[in-house]
Amino acid sequence: PRHAHLRFLTRESPPRALCFVDPRRFGSWRLGDAWQPERGPCVISEYQAFRENVLKNLDDRVFDKPICEVLLNQKYFNGIGNYLRAEILYRLKIPPFEKARTVLEALQEQEKSKKDPSLTLSKKVKLRQENPDLLELCHTVPKEVIMAELLDPEHSDNYAAFKDWLQCYLVPGMSSLRDRSGRTIWFQGEPGPMAPKGEPRKTPRKSPQVKADPEAPSPKVTPRALKQRRRAAVTPLKSEVKEKEKEEEADRPRTGRAHGRRKVTPAPALPEVPLSVRRSRRTSARRGQGETGSP
Repeated sequence: PRHAHLRFLTRESPPRALCFVDPRRFGSWRLGDAWQPERGPCVISEYQAFRENVLKNLDDRVFDKPICEVLLNQKYFNGIGNYLRAEILYRLKIPPFEKARTVLEALQEQEKSKKDPSLTLSKKVKLRQENPDLLELCHTVPKEVIMAELLDPEHSDNYAAFKDWLQCYLVPGMSSLRDRSGRTIWFQGEPGPMAPKGEPRKTPRKSPQVKADPEAPSPKVTPRALKQRRRAAVTPLKSEVKEKEKEEEADRPRTGRAHGRRKVTPAPALPEVPLSVRRSRRTSARRGQGETGSP
């Protein structure tokens, strides 16, 4: 398949393949017979060991952090990722920035009540189904995705089904904040007492776009054209100003003594020279220049 960066082939004919598919190249491969030493029990295949590992280590300083950050700690929540923590906290209506120890210590009390000998097995199962706690959802929510095969990158129909399955993660109308590790957490309601500074961002809801009437388009006016219009409305043209000044000059009364001024008379017009005479003068002038010019 695509994005299979590691393949194990059998010696059969035709061979079968075990492929490590990683479209986003987030994963890594190490040869071994168990989880890495820093990882805890798997939330799906080792549920009881996972639950005990969390509840018996609540004195660890890790649990002083917000619950949304602790859910990504693979030492205690091996298999929980970014979208799973958002879905789990949303279903339980737990603020993501509530202190982790505060949330999980309440489960210790519930654990004692579930061990009540007066409760039958059927009642215990019914109680868990009706009121699942945080650790139980860490087991059942990822199983929903696996059983329904919702995360198959090769089939777009499955991805559409995965988006429909999501209730909080990337869902329009939900709020989001970055935690102290730089990961974005989606949630609804109040973020909790340990929330970082800054207002939560709202994922925008899709709103219908209003289209303009094609029969009555509005002309596009640039800022430059708008300035020119304003200037034309306030400042008259230069030609209009000059014409107005001429009119005012003609209407203005003259001042001063009349005998101190000289009367200017136009020069008499010269008689027009015929065209033939003008041509003969040009010819004679050229000849004279040719005779007196330097060689």
